[in-house]
Parts: sequence; structure tokens; C-alpha cells
Amino acid sequence: MDLAARITQVKPSPTLSLDAKTKALQADGVDVVNFGAGEPDFSTPDYIKQAGIRAIEDNFTRYTPVGGIPELKKAIVDKFKRDNELDYSPDQIAVSCGGKHTLYNLAQVLFQAGDQVVVPAPYWVSYPPIITLAGAEPVIVATSETNDFKMTADELRAAVTPRTRAMILNSPSNPTGATYTRAELEALAEVVLERNLLVISDDIYEKILFDGLSFRNMANLGPELKERTVIAHGLAKTYAMTGWRIGFMAGGKEIAGAVTKLQSQSTSNPCSIAQKAGVAALNGPDDSVAVMCAAFDERRLFLIEALNRIEGVKCFRATGAFYVFPNFSAHFGKRFGDLVIDGSDRMADYLLEEARVSVVPGQAFGEDACLRLSYAISLDDIKKGLDRIEEALSRLS
Repeated sequence: MDLAARITQVKPSPTLSLDAKTKALQADGVDVVNFGAGEPDFSTPDYIKQAGIRAIEDNFTRYTPVGGIPELKKAIVDKFKRDNELDYSPDQIAVSCGGKHTLYNLAQVLFQAGDQVVVPAPYWVSYPPIITLAGAEPVIVATSETNDFKMTADELRAAVTPRTRAMILNSPSNPTGATYTRAELEALAEVVLERNLLVISDDIYEKILFDGLSFRNMANLGPELKERTVIAHGLAKTYAMTGWRIGFMAGGKEIAGAVTKLQSQSTSNPCSIAQKAGVAALNGPDDSVAVMCAAFDERRLFLIEALNRIEGVKCFRATGAFYVFPNFSAHFGKRFGDLVIDGSDRMADYLLEEARVSVVPGQAFGEDACLRLSYAISLDDIKKGLDRIEEALSRLS
């Protein structure tokens, strides 16, 4: 059977495919240290789970308004005011089935054939396919490891053409853990205003920050930038709610209305029970977030220091999210028997097969020199995994 051409232009998510392969090995009893996880290893806080249970007990199990229940929209509006000093009204908010669904919806209502969208590399694996599925063209901008893989104003300016409609900015970043400073955002903002660009700000890791950094996005830089910025956000990472599937956007009324219209013909409303849990998450205390971030910070510092002690590996200091993105390219070209390590894909395969360590190849994120390691696993597993990686690298010749 012939499939639609659009689906042949994209590949399955490499992170989800790797996670499935890793979990299949673990299910067979293989001891695999999984650095590939893209979700916190903490449980959803009890007060959030209890809100979901109450929703079931109260029979809150029917269709809701497509773009989210009023109570959740209000909680999102209050969150932006409280945490980000940004004013939105409920009709500027649309709630969707997770952060990825939010980004997909935005691409579908904002982009079309002929448009170009700037995507700094390394990038989250789904940005280019989401843009491609909207009929637009992702324009990949390679960034420098010496600048912690953050796009500069000159790099953005050089990538913009008359067809450029928007750029996507993810800070803190998946996969690098890099975070843009206010000054770096201000430099990019000059190009945004100069070239009349839209900004999709993916803020999903907003509260997972270290080294005393404060969160800023493009919308914080003034009214003109706020008008040009659409924020994509969600509950998954901050509240360990990956399976609950609640994402949301904030932006212009016209954009929020278009997303809601699109959603009315695709998924309809997000899960009613998860929406009630989302209200509790946004209105509740952030104690659990602080506990999670403290644990992440301890793991982050240990992991970066330990990676930099391994011969031929270098890792810059990630400042957000729960990933590091070390460079393994000094080992490329080496061999293990008949196997030649010719890039990050082969290195990831080698580490999984020979060391029983699961990592994500940097090629999936647009930077082949590196591997992504998540520290959303226990410190004991991190130590065991690093010992296995070091031993496996020592066997290459």
C-alpha cells in the first residue's frame, strides 16, 4: 500500500526507539545502565496524584473544552504572572496532549510550504520532523562547542532569508543542558526585530536550572518581543508527569484560537483527569521540584567531573535540564575487532552491545561528535555506567 509522501519524509523518534530497545533488553534480564532517559526518575508528587484520583472519584471523565478547562487555563495564566512576570489572558492559552503535541500544533497553524524555520543544532530530535510535517523547511544552524552550543546573533543573522518565518529556541536545552543568558537573548532579539521573525520558545525545562541561574525567555525582553514570542511549555519535566500528557502554549489570541480549532479536529480535549492534576501541580507548592533539582545537581556535578577524567572525553558544564553532551570524537576511527567506530551512532551501538550502557548518539540531535547522557538516574547507576564506559573505551585500538 502506498503511504502519503509526508510520512516518508520523517523517521521514528530516535530517542523513543532507543528507549524501547533498552527497556526490551532490561525486560529480558539484561543489566543495562540507561543514560537515555528523557524523563525524571522521580514519582509524580502525591498531592498531584491525589487530585487525579479525586477527579476520577468525582466522575470528571467526560469531554472538556477543547483547549483546556477554565480552571487549568487560569492556573497557567497565574503561573506565567507569578514565575515569569508575563501577563496573558485565558484566550491566549491552549492546553494540549503534552509538550510535543503543543509544538506540533504550533507548527501546523504557523508554517506552510515555502516557509523556513531556523533550528540551532544541537536540537531536540523532533523539531525538524515537526517542521517538515507542516510543509516548511527546517534550516539547521550549527553552533560551536566552545560557546556551549548556543547560537549567536551573527549565526542567526547569517541563516535568515526572505523565506524565514521563525526560529525555535530551547533553553535550558535538550540535549546539551546549555542555558541562554539575558545578554545572549538580547543579542538574538535584535535580529528577531530586525528581520521580523517569530520565536517559538520551548520552556519545558524552565525550573531545572543550576549554578544560581535565573530563567529568562524572549518574551521577558519587552512588549515587542512578547508579541513575537509563542511559549511552548508543559508539566512533564518539572513535576515528573511525563505520562500525564499535559502541555500548553501561550501567545497571541489568534494563534491560541487556531491551535484550539486544529485540536478540535484531531485529539479534541486533553485528558480530563490529567487536567485536574495539572491544576494541582501549578497551584501547589514547589517543594518537590526543589528536592528533585537538588538531586539532579549532585548527579550533574559528579557526572561532568567524571566524564572529563576519562581519556579522550570532554564535557562542558551544563547548567540546566538533566542532560550532559560530552564529546567522544577523539575515539572515532578506533576499532573493536572488525567494528570501526566511525561516529556517534556506532559508538552508541558499541557501548550498548559491549558495555551494556545506553546513550543517545549525538547525530540524532545534529552533532555527531557527541553523545547525550541523561542524569535522571540514580547516582549509583551513574557511577556503574561510567565505569563501564571507561572500560569499554580502553578496549578500543
